[in-house]
Amino acid sequence: MKTMLFIYNPRSGKGNIRYNLFEIINIFTSGGYQVTAYPTLNPRDCFKLITETGMNYDVVTVSGGDGTLSEAVHALMNLPEKIPLGYIPAGSTNDFASSMSIPKNMEQAARDIVNGVFFEYDIGKFNDRYFVYVAAFGMFTDVSYETSQDVKNLIGHAAYIVEGIRRLPNYRGIEMTVEHDGVTETGNFIVGLVSNSKSVAGMKFLLDDTVFFDDGLFEVSLVRTPANPLMLQQTLNDAIMNRLNTKNFLTFKTSKVTFTTAEPLAWTLDGEAGGAHTKMEITNCRRAIKLIIMPNDNTDQQREIDNMNDRRLKELEDN
Repeated sequence: MKTMLFIYNPRSGKGNIRYNLFEIINIFTSGGYQVTAYPTLNPRDCFKLITETGMNYDVVTVSGGDGTLSEAVHALMNLPEKIPLGYIPAGSTNDFASSMSIPKNMEQAARDIVNGVFFEYDIGKFNDRYFVYVAAFGMFTDVSYETSQDVKNLIGHAAYIVEGIRRLPNYRGIEMTVEHDGVTETGNFIVGLVSNSKSVAGMKFLLDDTVFFDDGLFEVSLVRTPANPLMLQQTLNDAIMNRLNTKNFLTFKTSKVTFTTAEPLAWTLDGEAGGAHTKMEITNCRRAIKLIIMPNDNTDQQREIDNMNDRRLKELEDN
């Protein structure tokens, strides 16, 4: 019989896990798992449990919000072997679950873990810490989880930028140097995102089809500080129309990016405080976590890559 460590945060979201806990465990046991369940009582309980006991189990499953998931991933990244991870979303935002098409219904999410496939997902490394889907700085850190859902639904990704720019009079930009792929750029920016997600703070990115979770690349979006009211209006217009390739924005894809500032800059990692730093090296750890999900478009991308690699190996052998 396979073994599972099941860690759940009883306070996530509205605490709905308490209404589903018995059935979730029943789904796991009926699916052939011997389940050891723990509620988290204090911050970092999830991290400590996985760090200390994770290697004793065939599968680790967590239920909670993005913060609980982030703790789990950080712990799993420090283990000597890849332990498969199941996730049952229970938070108020659940960006990761939205991007990965993991059901909001807890019981269905549990069934998907029992019947799902392994998908190797890219993880971000921020200096010596790990994050699951986004590292951010600037006004974004003030507004990312405060923007109304109506605005998010109306204009999607641009809602962050619009809400952030509205606060511009009370916020000065950050002068920084950005290095990636042999390119060095300097500028003054008010918002920055380094992401591997189709949703951040509950918003769907408008360019979903350009985001893959196992390609080893981040999507980087930086908003330049407008110099005057006219530029502010232009930046607002570009954000609303999702024209992020104009001079008001710096966007690119990369596997590694370094930010350098004269003064310590505060960051958030998956919506949690990431500390203040003068140098930030962000690296994509490709296919670092073995996630259990149902087959969908996300897994198709990895299958295509695997098939291509198999063909390349066969061609090399034939030659």
